[in-house]
Amino acid sequence: MAAKRRSNHQSKKSWADHYTHKAKKEGYPARSAYKLKALDQKFKLIQPGQTILDLGCAPGAWLLYAGKQVTPTGNVWGVDLKPVTIALPRHITSVVADVFDLDARFWEKAPWPFDLILSDMASATTGHKNTDAARSEALCEAALFLARERLKRGGAVALKIFQGAGFNLFRETMRQHFGRVDLFKPPSSRKASKEIYLIGRKFTA
Repeated sequence: MAAKRRSNHQSKKSWADHYTHKAKKEGYPARSAYKLKALDQKFKLIQPGQTILDLGCAPGAWLLYAGKQVTPTGNVWGVDLKPVTIALPRHITSVVADVFDLDARFWEKAPWPFDLILSDMASATTGHKNTDAARSEALCEAALFLARERLKRGGAVALKIFQGAGFNLFRETMRQHFGRVDLFKPPSSRKASKEIYLIGRKFTA
């Protein structure tokens, strides 16, 4: 039992890395804020006054980071199956909903068309590479569908995806709708993670 307790403690300690401590210090509910920060700094995605849609927004780290960058002159809307429980500024809104089933009531209130659509969505992993990649691609397809319907001309997306058999086809589909598509893995992504981000810019509507 003692060995098992020590192993669990070591595992938790290894996950609580530099970014975890930094997030706690800077008031973010998760270390994922620094993934968005790296994406933003590299690709200049977020500007004051923009309207942004954050898919898979819980626990709210991306909402807070994006909200700081757009300033109160902008709007950030987040959607997740789980509620965001942290306090949010007035120009940030989180909605409990399914991205596959956003109804008319949502779109009547949301400030679309958006300048930027973000997706850090991920389904529960199974440990089976092909299954996890297929689920990730399905979420990205949902995000891309929303972008085609609700993104401003010239707008951008940043989508998390697990690379699998359908990755290249999905990237080619993105290239049909964006003038520039890039790949990027933020420094704060864990080394063991298979996640990578597709950044589409200059939406051609």
